[in-house]
This record gives sequence, structure tokens and C-alpha cells, in this order.
Amino acid sequence: MILWINGAFGSGKTTVAYELNRRIPNSFVYDPENVGYFIRKNAPRQILKQDFQDHAIWREINFSVLQTINSEYNGIIIVPMTIVKPQYFDEIINKLSSNGVEVHHFTLLANRETLLKRLKSRGDHKNSWPAKQIDRCISSLSQEMFKTHIHTDRLTIEEIVDRIARECKLELQVDSRGTLKKKFDRFITKLKHIRI
Repeated sequence: MILWINGAFGSGKTTVAYELNRRIPNSFVYDPENVGYFIRKNAPRQILKQDFQDHAIWREINFSVLQTINSEYNGIIIVPMTIVKPQYFDEIINKLSSNGVEVHHFTLLANRETLLKRLKSRGDHKNSWPAKQIDRCISSLSQEMFKTHIHTDRLTIEEIVDRIARECKLELQVDSRGTLKKKFDRFITKLKHIRI
């Protein structure tokens, strides 16, 4: 089973993915961005596109890797990744479903002000690349094809995690961490995923 956590930059995808990973036994977080960094590192600069998702090979590799992991790994694969173009959604997520993979797709939505505030908290200024993508993300991800939508402006991380688990009929382990430990773990997750 794949849990795909979609959403605009700053919507909380990575935080939610790692909280699910902590609470779902036998689960694994797969990051499709790593394929993009591989392409950027191993292709001539002249052929590189601004957004690595625009490379057809990025979509092909992620589809193949996820299909392989799903067939060989007897656990839950959690994928935090923004996909806003319907064609790319079809080429990875719908294609996985068509090939017999159980995929549960969730889009974390928030209003522009909330997203900007969250981006600022992780060090992205209002003119950063993620901030400049907010409007196109909100517009595209609000479409019907990107359901299931979860509006996160007033939800806690725990509430989002609980809802995803409920919808997928997954039992979560009890989270016995205190408030400070949760904050620390989330801070470390955020720190590890800052892209420079």
C-alpha cells in the first residue's frame, strides 16, 4: 500500500509523512525528490529543466521504483511529494493504481497566508521558489482529481495523521512522546529536509 501525501510547499507533507512513519509499524518513507537530485547531478547542465518533474525520466524512475518496492516490501510506503500537473499525476499515481498497486492519495490544503507563514518558519522568504509556487499549487490541487482533500489551516498534525489512518483503515501505535519530544522530532525532520 502507498500513502501519497500531496500538497503545496509548506502544507506539512514531510512532517505528516514522518509522523505516520513513526506510528505505523512496518512503514517506509520514500522521497521522489532524491531522483530529481540524481538527475541534476548526473546530466549535462544544458539539458536540465528548472523543475526536475518536467524530465520524463523522473516520472518513469519514480513509477518503476515505487512499483518495485511495493511488490517486494510487505509494508506501507509513505510518499510526501507535491504533484500538481494532471499529466504527471496520471503518469505516476494513476499508473500505479492501474497496475494493481493500492494507492491512497491525500492533498493537504491551506490558504495562502497559512502556507507563507509555514514557509517562513522553515526559512523560506516570500520570494523563494516554494513561495512563488503557492498560487499554482492551490489552483491545481483544489481540483477534483487531487482528492482526498484535507484542509489543514486549523488542524493539528495529530488530527491530520489520525484522519489519514482512519481513511486507510490503518491502526496507529500509541504516541507516548511528550510535547517537547514531539516538537524536537518535528524540528529535526524539518532541519533534515531543508533544501539549499
